Amino acid sequence: MIRINLLPHRQERRRERQRQMVTLLAMVAGLGLLIVILGSTVLSARLENQQGRNNFLRNEIKQLDQEIEEIKRVKEETAALLARKQVVEALQSNRSEAVHVLDQLLRVMPDGTYLRTIKQSGPSINLTGVAQSNARVSTLLHNLNESAWLESAELVEIHSTQVNDVRAAEFSINVHVRRVAAGGPAK
Repeated sequence: MIRINLLPHRQERRRERQRQMVTLLAMVAGLGLLIVILGSTVLSARLENQQGRNNFLRNEIKQLDQEIEEIKRVKEETAALLARKQVVEALQSNRSEAVHVLDQLLRVMPDGTYLRTIKQSGPSINLTGVAQSNARVSTLLHNLNESAWLESAELVEIHSTQVNDVRAAEFSINVHVRRVAAGGPAK
């Protein structure tokens, strides 16, 4: 006996392949969707983690900025205190300077020479006075330059004048105070 298959086997195979294809396609689509969801979750977690780190860094930067401002303020206060300290030290070291300068002026004044005014501005002193002659003014300049507390004496002006019906030389001299470390000049 001969067997003949009259059933539509080709159509069944085609349907079976279509079912397999649809099943495979559904599995691939499900797998793709699962990958997208997992990727989105991982990226979202990493983004939140990075945002948390960024916020932490911003807060730390704010704290450091505040500390920097505090350090600047402390440095300014320190500089102001050091400036005050230097002024006090300068005043302390120059406290007896006026006495020494007046003593030196007394010692270097030649006979016949008289001072009318003494003006000090910092280390500079302006002397104005009257002398019996130009030679006495010259001697005064020489003595000022040789002084232990005074230096750089220079004649600003000299002219003849009458004082009590006597001819005299009226002069103006600039001189500088010699500033040396505590103890005074070494001359």
